[in-house]
Amino acid sequence: QGQLVESGGGLVQAGGSLRLSCAASGRTFSTYAMGWFRQTPGKEREFVAAIPWSSGPTYYGDSAKGRFTISRDNAKNTVYLQMNSLKPEDTAVYYCAAALMGRPITRAESYDYWGQGTQVTVSS
Repeated sequence: QGQLVESGGGLVQAGGSLRLSCAASGRTFSTYAMGWFRQTPGKEREFVAAIPWSSGPTYYGDSAKGRFTISRDNAKNTVYLQMNSLKPEDTAVYYCAAALMGRPITRAESYDYWGQGTQVTVSS
C-alpha cells in the first residue's frame, strides 16, 4: 500500500515562505501524477499544483500561479511545494495526493492516495 506523508506546515507571516514536503513510500508511483490540494473548513478541496512523477509539465491552480512551485526529487521519493508571498487566504490544510496519469489531475476525485495533511497558517 502506498503512503504519503506531508511535512513542513506551520505559522508564517503574510509575505513569508514555506516549503511543504511529501514523502512517498510503499509502492512505486512512476505512473502517477503527484498533486497538492488544500482545504478550509466547510469548503471542498482546492487544487493547488501537480507534477508527473516521471516527466512532464507542471500544473497550477489559479491561486498558486506565480507564487508556488511544485517539484520532485525522485531519488528521495519526495515531492515539494515551495510557497512564496503567502497571504492570509492561503491558510488551509494542505494535502499531498497521487493520481494515475491520464486522469483529470485538477479534480480531487481522480486521486487514489492521500496524505494526512499539514496545516499552513498565514497571519496578517
